[in-house]
Formats: sequence, structure tokens, C-alpha cells
Amino acid sequence: MAKINILDHQTIDKIAAGEVVERPSSVVKELVENAIDAGADAVTVEIKDGGTTLIRVTDNGGGIEKSQVGNAFLRHATSKITSADDLTKLVSLGFRGEALASIAAVAQVEMITKIPEELTGIRYVIEGGMEKDKEEVGAPQGTTIIVRNLFYNTPPRKKFLKQPQTEGSYVADLMEHLAMSNPKVSFKFLMNGQTKFYTTGSDDLREIVYRIYGKEISAELLDFQCDLEGMRVTGLLGKPVINRSNRSYEIFYINGRYIRSTLISKAVEEGYREYLMQHKFPFCILHFQVDTEKVDVNVHPSKMEVRIADGPIFYEDVKEAIHEALHEVEMIPEVSLSEEKRKDKSGNAGSRKGQRESAPEPFERNRIAQSQVLSEKSPAIQAIYQKNGQAIRDQLLRQASVYSAKPVPPKEGQTQENTKTQENSRPQESARTQDEIAGQGMEQMALFDDRLLSARAKEHYEIIGQLFETYWLIAYQDKLLIVDQHAAHEKVKYERLMKRFREKNVVSQSLNPPIVVTFNNREMECYRNHADDFASLGFVIEEFGTNDYAIRGVPMDLYGYAEGEFFYEVLDELVDETVTGTPESIRIRIATMACKAAVKGNMRLNRREMEELIDELLTLDNPYHCPHGRPTIISMSRQEIEKKFKRIVN
Repeated sequence: MAKINILDHQTIDKIAAGEVVERPSSVVKELVENAIDAGADAVTVEIKDGGTTLIRVTDNGGGIEKSQVGNAFLRHATSKITSADDLTKLVSLGFRGEALASIAAVAQVEMITKIPEELTGIRYVIEGGMEKDKEEVGAPQGTTIIVRNLFYNTPPRKKFLKQPQTEGSYVADLMEHLAMSNPKVSFKFLMNGQTKFYTTGSDDLREIVYRIYGKEISAELLDFQCDLEGMRVTGLLGKPVINRSNRSYEIFYINGRYIRSTLISKAVEEGYREYLMQHKFPFCILHFQVDTEKVDVNVHPSKMEVRIADGPIFYEDVKEAIHEALHEVEMIPEVSLSEEKRKDKSGNAGSRKGQRESAPEPFERNRIAQSQVLSEKSPAIQAIYQKNGQAIRDQLLRQASVYSAKPVPPKEGQTQENTKTQENSRPQESARTQDEIAGQGMEQMALFDDRLLSARAKEHYEIIGQLFETYWLIAYQDKLLIVDQHAAHEKVKYERLMKRFREKNVVSQSLNPPIVVTFNNREMECYRNHADDFASLGFVIEEFGTNDYAIRGVPMDLYGYAEGEFFYEVLDELVDETVTGTPESIRIRIATMACKAAVKGNMRLNRREMEELIDELLTLDNPYHCPHGRPTIISMSRQEIEKKFKRIVN
């Protein structure tokens, strides 16, 4: 019989470290979260060789008392909770009390810390879990932790680390997520002596996105905020033009903690469904403030996974909130005839991540300019701005510049005296013109309330004709609208079919003889759960034996499907589908039916057919994208066209 051994503390610590300290980014995560929990509003992180040889984290938080420093490196020693009951009401990022002990077990660690009440701090050195030195030193308020030679005493673990450049990229990615999770904290990240990015801690999430991802991404984001039962969600939603090919840009935080959640991802993607092409995913940054008793973060030592109570309700609430927010915005992409290249300070073009401007000066300049204009102008203008916000901001700024205090040069034949008289009369003219601006602003608000795709706007359409027997050209005010006739017709067909499906009004055609199908146990359970969905699609199905069913009727409008093929495709996908609401596989099949039935490219339509299709397109809630996520319409501004013809020169 094998002997049961009691492991020593060093071995236990090394085993535990395997769960918490996976790579250098794990160390940085734990140390930065501790800094934030300590109340720091400025955190500096420096790494060398991807964090394998050096990690330094400095903060200006509350520090640790001298008598408590040794305890901080004991396993399951924490200041965040006192009992198991506290796990249901966590407000801190850390709570397990394993981080420092696990890091110290596999690295050489030095800590310098000082609390505000003390004149001096303490320096504490621990290597491989063994205390090496402890002395009183002069130090600023806060804590600095230096981690050297990670996994120096566990060579097998070190062997599995990747190249320093790759490990450094993991740390950089983590720091970006931490910066976006804590906009009120100023972060500075250095790699091999070079500053990679810096945030001001101004509590402006869009500014952080600007610094990390660049102005093109930040310009295509929508502010999002909603209050749901027991939950508040804020953040930024990307427009469909910046949809990505993977889920890496679906960024979620729960109570300030960066997490990964299949439930939230599915809810967000379902909210975006009408705007996503196949194999595309949204760009979004969402902060969820949820009742702590409804979230379990004690799932894994990494604290990246969470369990959410009332998952189905949570899913539906988030999905609907995302859908409504996107539905309020007109999603017509404006295209440019030429791509403008970003330039760095040296004038060189740059587009890769990490080659961003070093500071968000445009944000500062815009805020200062707007504040000055609004403070100097009449209350009427301020009221218009506050009511209509972004829609007329630029127009008001342009109009407000008319009333700047620039001297007016005398016209030909005008004396200097007359000029002074004209300048003296400026206040009366300015006051009068401000009222005119207020009236114009109200008219602009009425205009902005109308969308380009609306019955009211259609009165001003001028259909120019058909291009390449595929696209329609429509002139509207100062824009050229280009409509893809196949995508537009496909969208109309899809909405017709979906309406019939929801209203259980799909016409069936009888089959004689019927198609007999045999189900296995899993297929049988799936069919019974979705029998109403099949009936709504137009299937007439009856039992025909123990595991056999007879399909006696199929949907009338199969548009290119064989009778049994459509049924089996839906059933096979429903077997693996778990989301609530209208099953995705049914929507996909209806979208395919609509695609096959829609008018194709290279088919000439007359003006009456165009107008009829436009009329029906305008009745839809979302006329901007076909069921597969492609845009039905794009626009090009008159300004962009005139720039190309050099009527406007930058």
C-alpha cells in the first residue's frame, strides 16, 4: 500500500502557484488589482523581457502597515473578506488571498510600502517563499512590488513560457483591458524602458479607446447606457462598419472586473444580429454594475469566469437593450472615395495598433472650444445644443465663429471712422443674429428627427437610375444614396416571411405520399420542444409509429429547397441550439429562402418597380442591412465628391 505523505509548505505553495501564476500577465493582473483595491488612482507597470526577468508595479494607494507586511505573503491572507458570507457581497477585485503567496513561491519578490500615517516605510524581500530581508526605509505613500526571475526555481514551468515578445504582448493586452475597466485610474505602461501607453484617469472611456485603438475606431462608437432590473449597463457600442472577425473585441466588465462570459457574448451578438455578417462579431465595451448577490466570481482562481443568477432573464434584458440602442441610430455607412492615412508626429503614415498619437489632444481641444463657445453665446443656443447634442454641435460651432471679435477691415471707400461705427454696432447685430440662429437650430432639429430612409425624406428623393443593372442611384439633398437592389429585396422578402412565421400564417402545401422520418432519442426530444416552431414554419407533421413521423405538409415558399432538405437542416441545427426566442437556425433558413427568392444583380428594373420596392423597404424597422448583415444602402456626401473634383481643397 502506498504511503500517504503530508506535503511541506513550499511544495504546497508551488502547487497552488500553478493555478494563480500561469505567466507574467497573471502576475501583473494580480498586482494591479491589489493596487486598485488599495485605493490607488495612479498605477505604473514596467516589464522587461516580457515580464520574465522584471515586473515592477507602483501605486499611490493606502499601502500596508509594517506589522502586516509578513502576513500579506501568507496563503489565504487577505484584507478583502473576513468570512464566507462576504463572498456573496464582494466589491473588491481580489479576495482569495493567494496572489502574493503564489508569486513569492516562484519568484524573487521585493516590496516597498508606506501608509500615510507613518514617516517611513518598509522594504521586504522574499524569495521562493522564504523571507530574506526586512528593513525600514524612506518611501512615498503607496506600494511598489518588484518581481524578478519568474519561475527561477521551477524550470519546467519556465520552459513552457513563450518568447519574451509574445509574453509582453499578453501583458500589454491585459493592461489595455485594465485601463478600460478603470477610467478613473491613471495608468502608465512601460516595456523594456519604452512607454507603450498612458491614460489620464479622467473617467472618459472614449478617450482611453482613442489612445489604445486610434481615432478611426473611437469615431465609430455609440455611447450606451441603460438601467435594467438589478443592473446598470454603460459603455460603447461599435457601429457595424467596425465589426471584427473574432470575439477579441467583445470586452465585458462586471462590477469593474474584466470577465469572459458566453452568456453575455451571445446576448450582445443576438442584439447585433441584424447588423452582423456571417462570421463577424461586434466591437463593444460594456460595464455591468450588478447586484453582488446575483454574481458568483469565485469560480476559478483567475477570476475571469463568473456565474450569473437568472441567466435567461439576464440574457433577454441585455439582448433587448442592445437591439433598441442600435435601432435608434440610422446605420447607413458613409463611404469615402479615398482612404485618408493617419500620420504620426513625424508625418509618417501609420495604421498598426500601438502607433497611436501619444496623447488625445483633439479631445482636449474639442472640449475647450465647445465650452468657450457655449459659455459666450446666448442661452437660446445652449438650449438647442443641450437638446439636440451631437447632431448640430458642429453646425453651431461654425455659426458661432461668425461672432468672434475679429476686427473688420474697411471696405473700399469706407473710412476708419465708419469702421469703428460698424464695430460699435456689432453687439446689436450679434444679439439679433443669435435669435436667428436659435430659429435655424430648431429647424435643424426637425430635419435631424427625419431619417434618410423615411416616407418624409422620400418626397425629396430623385431617382437617377440603375447602375450596372444592380445598384440604384438616388440624389437626396447633399448626399448620393446607392442601393443594392438584391440586398434591399432580400430584406423585404425576409421580413415578409418572418411576419408570416410569427403570426403562424405560413401557407402549407400537401405532400402525397408523405415523407416518413425516423428520430433518435435526441432528435425526438428536440422535435417535441420545437413542434410549435415547425408548425409555424408551415410543416404538418403527424406521429407514424414509435420513433417515426410523417411529414404531410411543407411550407409553400421553399424557394429552391427540396421538401425534406429544409426540415432536416432546421432539425439538425436545433439539436445543438440552446438560446431562447426564435431559434437562430430558423432565422438562417428563412434568410436563405429570402435570398433565393430576391431579385438578383444584373437584372434591370424599371422606375415603378424601384419605387415600389423602396416604399416597402421604408416600412421596415431596420431597412439598413439584409438578413446576412450586408448593407442595403450606402451614402456619399456631396463634399466628398467635390473634394475629388478639386472644388474643395484641403
